[in-house]
Amino acid sequence: MNSEASSQVRGKKELVDIHSHILAGLDDGARSWDESLAMVKMAAEAGTSDMVASPHANDRYAYDVETVQAKVAELQEACGGVMRIHRGCDFHMSYGNIQEALRKPARYTINGGRYLLIEFSDMAIPPHMGAILEQMFGVGITPIVTHPERNLILQKKLAMLAEWVDRDCLVQVTAGSFLGRFGKAAARAADELMRGNLVHVVASDAHDTRYRTPALDVAYEHIVKQ
Repeated sequence: MNSEASSQVRGKKELVDIHSHILAGLDDGARSWDESLAMVKMAAEAGTSDMVASPHANDRYAYDVETVQAKVAELQEACGGVMRIHRGCDFHMSYGNIQEALRKPARYTINGGRYLLIEFSDMAIPPHMGAILEQMFGVGITPIVTHPERNLILQKKLAMLAEWVDRDCLVQVTAGSFLGRFGKAAARAADELMRGNLVHVVASDAHDTRYRTPALDVAYEHIVKQ
């Protein structure tokens, strides 16, 4: 994609980032209010119009929906209209989390709607995932599997991921994986997923402004070119 076309995309603000850690003080993402604002500004300058703020919900970081909503509103007001910010959750697939989401799905889904970002451990995939997925569909959740190309188990089980997609799951790959920022294995898996038509969304999974940034434009150009 040439630079003129790229600037047109940036000017039209057509990029949407459904996975980011831009809310300060909630997890291992933005460390301060200033960094939150800097991440939003960086994303906007790279052509992103909408970001889902998706703090972790796992054994290390508790997820409180009211706190997240308040911080989203605060950041939305502070960024002065350069970005539309939405509530989400980077939802770890532990037993307790799954049971809670089945009881109260809207607390964890993006903007309380259908879509839930689900993250798997590098150590194990929950048994009976087929049954778990059916339970999620039954309460109105459409799971989006986040960054499987970076997961040490899923990298080697892309056929299993394809089965989940056949069940109507979606797949989100990290923008930086296409650029080699998470290693060769992740880059190979991202390319294989793309060739297999198994990538539905590319997102930043941004944590800062230096190493894991929210800028999507370079990955966008790479994907268009490839």
